[in-house]
Amino acid sequence: MEPVVKQDKLVVIVGPTASGKSSAALEMAEERGGEIIAADSRTIYKGMDIGTAKPTAAERMLVPHHLIDIIEPGESFSVADFKKLANAVIEDIQSRGKLPILVGGTGLYIDAVIYDYAFRKTDPKLRAELNKLDVAELQKRVKQAGLELPKNLQNPRHLVRMLETNGQASKKQSLRPNTLMLGIDWPTDELKRRIRDRVEQMFAQGLEAEVKILSKKYGWDCEAMKGVGYKEWQAYFAGDQTLEETKELIQANTWQYARRQRTWFKKNPDIHWR
Repeated sequence: MEPVVKQDKLVVIVGPTASGKSSAALEMAEERGGEIIAADSRTIYKGMDIGTAKPTAAERMLVPHHLIDIIEPGESFSVADFKKLANAVIEDIQSRGKLPILVGGTGLYIDAVIYDYAFRKTDPKLRAELNKLDVAELQKRVKQAGLELPKNLQNPRHLVRMLETNGQASKKQSLRPNTLMLGIDWPTDELKRRIRDRVEQMFAQGLEAEVKILSKKYGWDCEAMKGVGYKEWQAYFAGDQTLEETKELIQANTWQYARRQRTWFKKNPDIHWR
């Protein structure tokens, strides 16, 4: 991958989980004198390393990475927060003559930056109240408010945002100037294989121990623990599920997540796919 870019530009690399985005970004950063900005709603959390496929310490030593390990699980963090931090990092990287490379699979985080989303102010008290509710309770509130459930109706963040904004979408501008968007994807069978391999690797690296520590420290009701790779362990630790069943469930849920990512990115005509 050798796109022609100038150092004052922004490169964005997107795609479904396990597609190889991070490796491509690392290679480009080494070749072009770049620095990586993680656009991932899970690698922002400290301590959640294996289950989020976070870049290794060696990789982060090789190339500077930004917006990783910035908050504790359980702390509040919004798309607007990410946009503000990412823009500041991009400006800093460019001011030093380096190439900022925004990479990740959280489509809303990426779009907020490259399309300059205008966010409505939210009520911290309302958000704190809504974050305490489970998915079923949030869905009930959305229906009671006369709003249409979001497409990903199992995602509590989407439900909370729907209630906070009363169903009104954030305003989207045109694509950020001097931005090159690259997409990485694979045929379905190959992507499924890559996902299976990644989950196997996570288990070998000690995912079970990581989740055990996090669940004891933060509890299963913590928002960060409801993500794929973590929530599936609750039944296992309760003695209601085998280790192999847990692995298979993580693989299946990761594939479903990858499908949703694909759907999001494939709708974007600004992405150049490889």
